[in-house]
Amino acid sequence: MMRSTQYEEFRTRIEEIIGTMECPKDFACYTSGFEDLPRTRDFGLDDCLECLESDRQPCRFSLAFGYGHFCRCPLRLFVAKTLHK
Repeated sequence: MMRSTQYEEFRTRIEEIIGTMECPKDFACYTSGFEDLPRTRDFGLDDCLECLESDRQPCRFSLAFGYGHFCRCPLRLFVAKTLHK
């Protein structure tokens, strides 16, 4: 269970991240309470995740590599790295 102060710190950080970016998907992950998250896999890098979505457009945070894509969305990264979702 998350402590109240920890929750407030996360909420504050999420609001800071949202305030610094434009989301092509209108922050659907945030407005869904992080239930509607793009599928990703954390493979250990600090600044990106592996994007597992088949439809990556029009996401400007998707970066092609080989046969896959990286997700570089600051909000998605925070949620994956901090909240482990």
